[in-house]
Amino acid sequence: MNLYNLTKIKQHFKQNSLTDIKKEVRKEIVELAALIKPGASIALAVGSRGIRNLASVITEIAGFIKEKGGSPFIIPAMGSHGGATAAGQSAVLEAYGISEKLTGVPVRSSMEVVELPGIDQPYRLFMDKYGYSSDGIILINRIKPHTDFHGKFESGLIKMAVIGLGKEKQASAIHSFGVYGLSVLIPLLAQKIFSSGKILAGIGLVENAYDETMLVKAIRTEELFEKEPLLLNTARENMPCLPVNNVDLLVIDRMGKDISGVGIDTNIIGRIRISGQAEPASPVITIIAVLDLTDESHGNATGVGLSDVITKKLYDKIDFRAMYTNVVTSSFLERGKVPVVASNGREAFETGLRSCGYLKENEERIIRIKDTLHLDEMYVSQPVLNDIAGNSQIEIVARNVEMFNEEQEFNPF
Repeated sequence: MNLYNLTKIKQHFKQNSLTDIKKEVRKEIVELAALIKPGASIALAVGSRGIRNLASVITEIAGFIKEKGGSPFIIPAMGSHGGATAAGQSAVLEAYGISEKLTGVPVRSSMEVVELPGIDQPYRLFMDKYGYSSDGIILINRIKPHTDFHGKFESGLIKMAVIGLGKEKQASAIHSFGVYGLSVLIPLLAQKIFSSGKILAGIGLVENAYDETMLVKAIRTEELFEKEPLLLNTARENMPCLPVNNVDLLVIDRMGKDISGVGIDTNIIGRIRISGQAEPASPVITIIAVLDLTDESHGNATGVGLSDVITKKLYDKIDFRAMYTNVVTSSFLERGKVPVVASNGREAFETGLRSCGYLKENEERIIRIKDTLHLDEMYVSQPVLNDIAGNSQIEIVARNVEMFNEEQEFNPF
C-alpha cells in the first residue's frame, strides 16, 4: 500500500436543511411580537461561533423588531474571545458578516460589565453593560453538544446567558470552578439572570451533519429550561462522525474558533483533555496531526493541545496573547500546549505515523479530514476502506489519490 495515496470517500447524511431561512425565522419571531414594545431598545446577543446563516438570522430578527417600533442593536456575547477586548470581539463578529453595514443595526461592543446584586457568595454574576442598560435582550445561538462536558444544558442559550453576556469576568468566575462550574453552576446562575427580567427570549439554531441550518426555534425565557434540552438532543442526533471508531493517524487540514469553540470538536476526535473529566470511549485515535489555523480564528489556536503534531504554517499563525487569554480564562491549560512542530505537511504526516508505534505493513489506519465540522468528504487508507465496505451511506469518489505536491505539502482537499 502506498501510504501517500488515499481513497476519497463521501459520507451521506440526512438531507434535512431548511430551504428558506428568512421565512422560518420570521415564522418563529412572530411568536415573540408581544414582547417588543414601541420605542424599546433590544439587545441582540451574538456569540463567536461560525454559525451558518447567522447574519441572515440576525438581519431578519432586527428587521422585525424595527417593524414593531423597537430599536435593535447587537452585542458580542462571547466571554473572553476576541482577545478579551471590545475591538477584538467586534472584529470576530465582522468576520462572520455581522456589522452595522451588513445587518443595518449598530454593534455595541464593550468588556465592561454590571454586577448583578443578590447573588450568594462565592458566586458572582455579571452582565454586559449595554445589555443591562437595554429594555431587553434576545439571545441568539446555536445549540449543540459541548466540547468540555456533557449534561442537560451544553452549548446554547443557557450558557450564553451566563458566560457570553458576562464577558471575561463571568467566564473567569465560572471556569475557576472547572467542569463543575460549566455543568452545575451555569444552570443555577442562569435562573438568577432570568429572574432579573432582562432576557426576553432566545432564538435557538440547530445544524445538521452538513453544517446547515435545520431548525430555528424562538423560545420565551420561561420555557428555555424545558425546551433547550430537546433541541440539544436533536443536535446530537444529527451530528456528523468519523466512519470508524479506531484510527492510527488522523490528519486535520484546519482547526479554528469558527469550526469549534475549542478549535477541534472533542466530540469528533474523542479527546477532551480536562483533568477530572473522563475521556470518551470512542473514537480511539492514536495520533492527530493538524495542518493549519483558519483566518477567522484571528490567531486564537485554543485547542491546539488536543493534537500531537502541527505544521510550522499553523504555528506561525498563533497569536499567543489571544490564545492564552482564552485558555487561561477556561483554566484548561492542556489545550493551549503546543505540540511537535513539523516543517511541512509531509513531515507532519510522517512524524505522526511514526509515532503510532509498530504498525503492520498495509494495516495503517489513516483518515484525512478538512476539519471537524465537515465530515461528508474525507480521504481514507485501504484498511479503513475495507471496514466500511458495504455501507450504503459511503460513496467512493476517487481511488489512489496522491496526497502531496512538490513542496511536500498536502494537495488541496
